[in-house]
Amino acid sequence: MNILEFTLVVGTVSSLAGFLGALTGLGGGTVLVPILTLMFGIDIRYAIGASLISVIATSSGAAAAYVKEGFTNIRVGMLLEVATTVGALIGAFLATKLPTSWIAIVFGMVLLISSYLSSRSHLDKQIDSVPDPIATRLRLNGSYPTPEGQQTYFVQHVPLGFSLMMLAGTLSSLLGIGSGAVKVLAMDQAMLLPFKVSTTTSNFMIGVTAAAGAGVYLNRGYIDPGLSMPVMLGVLLGSAVGARTLIHTNPSTLRKVFSVIILLLAIQMIVNGITGRI
Repeated sequence: MNILEFTLVVGTVSSLAGFLGALTGLGGGTVLVPILTLMFGIDIRYAIGASLISVIATSSGAAAAYVKEGFTNIRVGMLLEVATTVGALIGAFLATKLPTSWIAIVFGMVLLISSYLSSRSHLDKQIDSVPDPIATRLRLNGSYPTPEGQQTYFVQHVPLGFSLMMLAGTLSSLLGIGSGAVKVLAMDQAMLLPFKVSTTTSNFMIGVTAAAGAGVYLNRGYIDPGLSMPVMLGVLLGSAVGARTLIHTNPSTLRKVFSVIILLLAIQMIVNGITGRI
C-alpha cells in the first residue's frame, strides 16, 4: 500500500469512526485507536496522538451544532471541564511512561466496562426528580428539545460527577479516547442527565480535554502529521454527518450500537495486549 492509498483508507475509516463518535458522544477515538493499532499496526502512542488531534476537531465541529439545537448544557460542561483538564495532564504523563501493551490492556478493560454500563437501560424522563441543592445553587438544571416540546431535567450527584470527570480526563490522555465514553456514562448514569444531553455536553467538553493531553504528546514527538491529517479530516467529516443524524435517532439504538462495537474492540485490545502484539 503506497502513501496515497494509505491516506485514503485511513481517512475513510476515520470518517466512519467520527460518525459513530458524534452519535454516541465518544469523539471517535474509542473506535479509532483500536482500529489504527489492530488493522494498520501503528504504534498505539502515535494512534493516540492522532486521535487526540481529531478529537479537538470533532468537538469543535459537532459542539457548535449541538449548542445551536439546544441539547448541550454549557454550565455543566464548563464546571466539569476543570476536573477533566487536570486529569488529562496526569494521563499524558502516564502514557509516556507505561509500556504499550499495558496501555492496550487498560484500554480494553475501560471498553468492557463501558460496554456493560451502556447496555443497561435508563429512563431519561426526570419530571418527578428532586433537584440537587448544589446543582440548583450553580444553576446547572436545564431543558432540552423533544418532539413533545421542551423537557426539563434536574442534575443530580454533582460531587460524584466531578470526581468521575477527573478519571475521565486521565483516561482521555492515556488512551486518546477524548474520554467521551466515561464522560457520557458519568453524566448519564451518575448525574442522571438525559442521554442526548450527556452525549452533546460530552462533545462540548472533549476538545478542551484533548488539547491539554495533545500538548504533552506533541512535546514527546508522538504527533505524526502524515497520520494526523487524514485522521482529523475523516473524523471531522464523519462527525458533521453524525451530528445531523443524532437529532432524529432513538437513544436506545445508540446504546446498542455503542455497546456492541466497543465490546468487540475491547476483546481485541486485551488479547493483543496480553500476547504482546501491541
